[in-house]
Amino acid sequence: MKGLADKVVVVTGAARGIGRATVAAFARGGSAVVATDLLSDELSELVAELRAEGGKVEGVYQDVTDAAAWPRLLADVVARHGRLDVLVNNAGIAIIGNIEEQTLEDWRLTSKVNVESVFLGTQAAIAVMRQNGGAIVNVASIAGNVGEPNLAAYNASKGAVKLLTINAALHCARHGYPIRVNSIHPGYTDTPLVSNAIGTMPEEEGGKFTAEILSHIPVGRLALPEEIAEPILFLASDSASYMTGSALIVDGGYTAA
Repeated sequence: MKGLADKVVVVTGAARGIGRATVAAFARGGSAVVATDLLSDELSELVAELRAEGGKVEGVYQDVTDAAAWPRLLADVVARHGRLDVLVNNAGIAIIGNIEEQTLEDWRLTSKVNVESVFLGTQAAIAVMRQNGGAIVNVASIAGNVGEPNLAAYNASKGAVKLLTINAALHCARHGYPIRVNSIHPGYTDTPLVSNAIGTMPEEEGGKFTAEILSHIPVGRLALPEEIAEPILFLASDSASYMTGSALIVDGGYTAA
């Protein structure tokens, strides 16, 4: 992929899963990465591991739902690195619940983490990218494309991320900002987000849910986080220079079957 070396990148939700794999992939590609998360200990471990390999990585504590913190974070990145080239809005949560049983509290929390944070991050990134350009990649989900009866709030939140991405992409293009905004839609991936969500279900129910998922994935397995990270890098790279407003599905054939 073209143009990854020396890019200045911010990745949220960086301590685990897809975020962790994405930080590692950018760092190994020569980018300077600011990795953010609430999980300070796990973030520190990741930073130490990648720095030992020669990676240019730093960890920053961030609550992505804190509106006031977003402009400060990105202003600090620009002050220290001279610019921001890429923002990956990856932080997210999944709380099991169907439309009858999902609580309003869980609905609001899911919306706050999965949608409001993407709005805040995208808005703040546009403010610092509109002169020199950049790429924003919003991590949605196939749950933003197809329904899953046990994920009422998550379905709604990821559908919102998909359309917010399209809205921001059109806004930037029509205002002449050299900013590309795309979303990526992973299928079921072997991450703590997925395992923790399934772990909240009764054992027998969780087992049936997992078996049902696998039966609908044509390739017959969950994705590895690294298999989602590489397409994220593609969307952020100069190789995707003509892509904006796109929703890239990476799901082992789940939505095609």
